[in-house]
Amino acid sequence: FDKIKEIPQFYPRRDLSRPNLQLYQTYYMIQHQGVGKHLFREVLSKNPRLPLIATFFLPAFAAEIYGYEGDIYCTVCDADVSRTWVPKNPARSRIKYLAPNKRVAERLKLYGVKEENIFFTGFPLPKENIGGHSMALLKKDLGERLVMLDPQKLTRHKFGHIINYHIGKKFLPVRKPKRPLTLTFAVGGAGAQSDIGIHILQSLRQKILSKEIKLNVVAGTRKEVHDQYSDLIHDLKLKKMLGTGVAVLYEKTKNDYFASFNDALRTTDILWTKPSELSFYTALGLPIIMAPSIGSQEDFNRIWLKTVAGGISQNDPRYTDEWLFEWVNSGWLARAALNGFMEAPIMGTYNIERVIAGRDHEGDIGKDTTLAV
Repeated sequence: FDKIKEIPQFYPRRDLSRPNLQLYQTYYMIQHQGVGKHLFREVLSKNPRLPLIATFFLPAFAAEIYGYEGDIYCTVCDADVSRTWVPKNPARSRIKYLAPNKRVAERLKLYGVKEENIFFTGFPLPKENIGGHSMALLKKDLGERLVMLDPQKLTRHKFGHIINYHIGKKFLPVRKPKRPLTLTFAVGGAGAQSDIGIHILQSLRQKILSKEIKLNVVAGTRKEVHDQYSDLIHDLKLKKMLGTGVAVLYEKTKNDYFASFNDALRTTDILWTKPSELSFYTALGLPIIMAPSIGSQEDFNRIWLKTVAGGISQNDPRYTDEWLFEWVNSGWLARAALNGFMEAPIMGTYNIERVIAGRDHEGDIGKDTTLAV
């Protein structure tokens, strides 16, 4: 399955427009099995000229095949993209692509997408974690995070002039925030990586009890994952630390979950996750600890994160209580937070709005080092 979805090497530059097997399968599902027909002919037909923004290729293809009248946009949420994301006949397609970085923009050209249908926007990050074009909320949260991640002040001494210039001295608190160092683990509790969260909880038990760290484990909207973590917290005798030393992030609806997750990120100092779409949250000044990749696109996200120096691969989760605090005391995670903020595009959501409104083709995406990969 991973071979079917594999992203080819970028170099040497060459024509990569030939459709692959997964693309043919996707078209068969739409044209012969009616996938998406009800959505476009019954639901969206009531207001057919609104711009449609898809975060996955299948609804974008279906919209074009079923004759959706409005503009069709497809947002790419990985550091590179497979041929499956582009229609069989890209030169005749009217799907417009919102690319998160230069590598994706260049890759789409190799797949045959017309240049006028490619918009380099940056990553679509949550506005409630940015705070407008001044990035006031982001800078405030990052200032507190740098203090939490740099107890020896090594990073602040070495890069103080950079911090003052790009973030602002006023956003660095004089005193350490009145909360413990906070780690958020977000790869889910079930499936191939369920053991990671279990090992982290077991390893950090004493640190949680001594109030040296708070651990958020993310269950999303999955009740069974919430129950799994809750049972483990009970077994480890950590129930008295719920809310202050450990928390299970769970909501019944996705909208509520997204709101809770974004809110939790504001007081998160370290994000531990697969190199999936959450890789781009390093732009919010979050250092990323990367769990093993699942799928070709996550391999490319891992390379991207290392290129911008915003993430590092996990060590053995069974000994998190040892290596994690060594990384904090060395100032490395503080530097990763600073690197992510400075190197990864932040304003993608605002730029996407500008593109949809027809006001800008590229927008102010800031820095991007993806072509160094």
